[in-house]
Amino acid sequence: MKIVIVDDHPVVRHGVVESLSMEQDMEVVGMASDSKEGLELLLKTRPDVAIVDLKMPGGGGLALIRQAREKEVDCRFIILTSYASYRDVSEAVTENVDGYMLKEALPQELISAIRLIAQGRRYYDPEIVDSVMNSKKKDPFQELTKRELEILEALACGLNNRAISKDLYISENTVKKHICNLLEKLDMEDRTQAALFAFSHGLGKGKDISD
Repeated sequence: MKIVIVDDHPVVRHGVVESLSMEQDMEVVGMASDSKEGLELLLKTRPDVAIVDLKMPGGGGLALIRQAREKEVDCRFIILTSYASYRDVSEAVTENVDGYMLKEALPQELISAIRLIAQGRRYYDPEIVDSVMNSKKKDPFQELTKRELEILEALACGLNNRAISKDLYISENTVKKHICNLLEKLDMEDRTQAALFAFSHGLGKGKDISD
């Protein structure tokens, strides 16, 4: 089968090539270091399987997969990543990505996954699945600082930045920075999503967040 690798890290690209080099049924027909080069490579080589980095210049792996499918590139895709969040995995499932693996996977695991995926099956690294499932069971606010929790409580109460600034005796710019930090930690897009999530978990209902 023909395989291409799209990853911005040379060590990863050459590591994958080395892992596959002894497999008689696999041939790496090209490598690319970003999404733009990756799409050109996919259109040129029309591989059976593409191994794509999740995060890279020019757009991530999921965006590349969408673009390739819009161009009617008929191949199976494996996302390769150093870390997987719940949102990342959910988006991959939504996009019907064939495989999702950690870069630290053993060579034989990658080889076995490629063969399964080439046969039409889906393979998601069990370690990723376990990590995502366990993360959903943890306290969703445990990574937030006391100040971030205070601001999240205020968001759940519907306060704007000016009101939060006044209540906590900090500048509006500081409020914005804390909101950016807590959104990143909660893996959320905007303050409205964070506020609704917080409210659904008991914040903003007269609940003491220090409990």
